[in-house]
Amino acid sequence: MKRHLAVVSLLVVAAGIVASADTLVLTNGRRIPGELLGVYGREIEFEERSGFGRRIVRVPRAEIDRIEFIDDRNSRDTGRRDDGRAVPPRLRERNVIVNPNEPWTDTGINLRNGQEVYFETSGQVTWSPNRRVDADGTRNSKPDTNRPLPERNSGALIGRIGERDIFFIGTDVGPFRVRGSGRLYLGVNDDRLDDNTGGYRVVVSY
Repeated sequence: MKRHLAVVSLLVVAAGIVASADTLVLTNGRRIPGELLGVYGREIEFEERSGFGRRIVRVPRAEIDRIEFIDDRNSRDTGRRDDGRAVPPRLRERNVIVNPNEPWTDTGINLRNGQEVYFETSGQVTWSPNRRVDADGTRNSKPDTNRPLPERNSGALIGRIGERDIFFIGTDVGPFRVRGSGRLYLGVNDDRLDDNTGGYRVVVSY
C-alpha cells in the first residue's frame, strides 16, 4: 500500500483537467485511457474513455501501479505568463497531484537558494460547499488566521520550501525565485481539509 500511495502522491493532479490524455495503469497490467478527475481519500476518480464512450469510475489506490500523463502543451493555456513567454525549455519537470485533503504534498524536489521554479497548474478544488475554485482560490476572501496564509485567497494553491517558507502560487506560472534551500511541498490554503474534494495538477519545472 505504501508504494502505491507514494506513486500517486509523486505524480500529482485533479478535477476538471482539459486537453490532457492520461493512462491509468493497474497492478494487474490493465491500461485505462482517459482523464484523472480527482483524489478522494484512498480512491482516485477517473473518467474512462474508449471507443464505446465515457464513464466515471473510482479506483482504490492499492489497485493502481502508476498514472501516465501526456500533455499537449500547444493546446493548453497553462505554461505561459501574462507577457506571453512560456516556461524555458530544457528544465527538469515533475507532475504532481495535490490532494486537497492533505496539509502538504511532498513533490520530491529539493531546491537551492536563488533557483527559479515554474508552476503550470490545472484542475479545481471544492474547499467548502458550493465553493469550487481554480488555483487562484476564492477572490477577496476574508482573512483567517487558521489558514497557512491568512491574508490570501481560500482554496488557492500554495507552496512551502523546507519547514517555514510558505508562499502563494495561484495560477501564476512564475518564475519564483527560491529563498533559502529545502524540499518543495504544495498544498491548499484552507483551515479545514477533511471536507475538500477535487485537486490540482501541477507541472513543476525547475
